[in-house]
Amino acid sequence: MLLGNKPIFLLLWLGLMKMGCSVAFLNHNVRSKSLLHCFSRCGARTLVTDEEFLEAVEEVLPTLAEQQVHVYVLADRCEISGVETFNDKMRRASSEPVPKDLRSGVTLASAAVYIYTSGTTGLPKAVPISHGKIWAMSLCVSFIGLTSKDVVYASLPLYHSAGFMGCTSAIENGMTIVLRNKFSASHFWDDCRKYNVTVIQYIGEIMRYLCNTPQQKSNDRSHRVRLALGNGMRPEVWKEFISRFGEIQIREFYGATEGNFFLLNYSGKVGAVGRNFYLHRRYFPYSLIKYDVDQDEPCRDSAGFCIRAAPGEPGLLVSEISPDAPFSGYERDLQQTEKKKLHNVHKDGDTYFNTGDLLTVDREGFFYFSDRVGDTFRWKGENVSTAEVADVLTFLDCIKEATVYGVQVPGLTGQEGRAGMAAITVTGGRFDSVRVFQHVEEFLPTYARPRFIRIQASLDVTGTFKYTKTRLVEEGFHPDRISDPVYFLDEKARGYVPLTLDIFNAVSSGKIKI
Repeated sequence: MLLGNKPIFLLLWLGLMKMGCSVAFLNHNVRSKSLLHCFSRCGARTLVTDEEFLEAVEEVLPTLAEQQVHVYVLADRCEISGVETFNDKMRRASSEPVPKDLRSGVTLASAAVYIYTSGTTGLPKAVPISHGKIWAMSLCVSFIGLTSKDVVYASLPLYHSAGFMGCTSAIENGMTIVLRNKFSASHFWDDCRKYNVTVIQYIGEIMRYLCNTPQQKSNDRSHRVRLALGNGMRPEVWKEFISRFGEIQIREFYGATEGNFFLLNYSGKVGAVGRNFYLHRRYFPYSLIKYDVDQDEPCRDSAGFCIRAAPGEPGLLVSEISPDAPFSGYERDLQQTEKKKLHNVHKDGDTYFNTGDLLTVDREGFFYFSDRVGDTFRWKGENVSTAEVADVLTFLDCIKEATVYGVQVPGLTGQEGRAGMAAITVTGGRFDSVRVFQHVEEFLPTYARPRFIRIQASLDVTGTFKYTKTRLVEEGFHPDRISDPVYFLDEKARGYVPLTLDIFNAVSSGKIKI
């Protein structure tokens, strides 16, 4: 399914699930090579899309035709050869109950949906989400006090696990859903007031955007929202949000789409992503282990076992894989599935899921997110795979090598995530800024396009030929700290322009939005 946030998204999924079909949710921002890759990962034979995304489908239609994929569009008419209409077929469909034998082989362990994640490296990967996991996650909201009387405002993309699970939770618990096609900071509170919203979903970026909107003292607190559920909110944004919009209960959670471990800050402690309690210790054993960022691997002792991080010390969160906490991995990608596993963590033969996240835990058992490790960083609410971006860059013949990383943008209050930056070497000594811009615009979604490009004579590598990024990340994009030429993605100029001190100051002060 390649669809936006519309009721038909959920209705189609429910109908297909009742027939026993598994459904893959495609990110409607991806294009070309990435779109084909995502489609092939899940083994689908049919694609259903909307007129809004027909142009993206047309681009890959010849390949889909070669693979004998059936393509449908939610419309009454379509002039594109190889694309069939869907609305007329729905109208002709029988109103009789769907035969139960169509789903006779479906169990709680069967894949209900495939949701894509960048994981820690490479192109997006399809994560099978079982019926059992959807059911369990959907029931969790009752533990934080949500009832059938609540009205949930859903503006997160439904192709994301957070947006999708929020809607299934509302369905399971009989709540009303207010579905927004796309998040809008300027319409957010007006929508909440209009539809008597009591519960909002968020990612950290949403809360920051809301805090950055012009203050309206007369009605900033004029709403019925009592609870916010989401993840990725920084402590300073948390405090500002409560101060401005009222005593809304914040329920921050932590989890990965493919993960086997989940945290919930049910007590509302500012900045925490969850708290340890007896169910974790009994059914979902975890560990925070010391991590060598430079070597990009866990620290081990003389016996070869991982070393536990001390209280308050950032450690890599790993959770034991067991029948109670299974890890299903990535569909049709055994290599990447294995990369997410750590063996012999605390004893011979044990296996843990590697979250790829550094967390700290205080003496009261509260967890706090610290940073990401490996080849993924977060920007504008999306996980960006550095390997994927580097692959796209090096596809150009004018770029010889590329290493991609995320950098902090100084001076922006409540800035969420890291902006993309690439260090590259060029062939022939010339950087074609306009051509590179056109290339990343064509092959990368907006959030994945490098905002800064650093030109180097050579790239530093480790003894195992891995690119080293620690120094690059620390130096960021400050022109006074870097002797190499640095370019800035200027969307108005439709090219990469030399990063001057004036541009740096404008970005840092917020005069130039990125």
